[in-house]
Amino acid sequence: MSDYFNLPPLNALKAFEASARLESITLAAKELHVTHGAVSRQVKQLEEHLGVALLSRQGRGIKLTNAGTRLYENSHAAFKQISASCQDIRQQTQQSPFVLACSGSLLARWLIPRLERLQHDLPNLRLQVITNTGDDNTLQQSDADASLVFLDQPCADNMQVYPLDTERIGPVLSPHYQHAAALLNASAAALLKEPLLFTRSRQQAWPQWAQAQQLASTELHYAQGFEHLYYLLEAAVAGLGVAIAPEHLVRSDIMSGRLIAPWGFVETSAKLVLLTRKNQHQQRAQQLAQWLINSL
Repeated sequence: MSDYFNLPPLNALKAFEASARLESITLAAKELHVTHGAVSRQVKQLEEHLGVALLSRQGRGIKLTNAGTRLYENSHAAFKQISASCQDIRQQTQQSPFVLACSGSLLARWLIPRLERLQHDLPNLRLQVITNTGDDNTLQQSDADASLVFLDQPCADNMQVYPLDTERIGPVLSPHYQHAAALLNASAAALLKEPLLFTRSRQQAWPQWAQAQQLASTELHYAQGFEHLYYLLEAAVAGLGVAIAPEHLVRSDIMSGRLIAPWGFVETSAKLVLLTRKNQHQQRAQQLAQWLINSL
């Protein structure tokens, strides 16, 4: 087994193959973006490894020995085969869908309104969207290439994070909510008397906002809880109470008048990010991340 893998250094093989193919150490150095001396040293290292001369000087060029001819024919064929295999793999990767996972609320309220333009601008991305369970902030789906999430915790070392924007959260309510008129010009402290809608997947949201407003989170009064942020916001639109949500997910509702945000939004420690596994689909992930940043 050890003899089977007793190969010379790859850089030495590459230096020799290029020199033999181009019949010039100088041209090989230019192709490999190294110095003439570096190529000469690599070829000499290869000859020492094999215990035989591979090249001989002939004027300004080089000539292959019998051993050199044999090694060149085999190494050249091997490099061509490896190159073809790599090209096939790249093409298959580029032709396969890029699977993006995100929560149902982020999909419905932020991504879907952008999908048509995204598909028009990045037709080669071949985007396929799936939903995470709940409002989970990790790349849980085994068949997902990336995840669009609000991230407020460190990631595993094997993850690549593309920051898109800072998260901002704030209370929102329907203009038809029974106390809407009174709350419209009230201070943030008025919410201490209101029953608050919340989502179980983000129970820290109200306390975070209260702290930013210098209010005691222990004085908040919680009413109906919802499993997912999407349902929480639908309840707010229906006038069932005051909800809290990321600005990204309610901006269109505020612009259309379906929701109002009398106290604005405050930044949190979370970021809206595109999360991928390192060294996988990097080109497409970077392309998507830049497009999403430009769409904000």
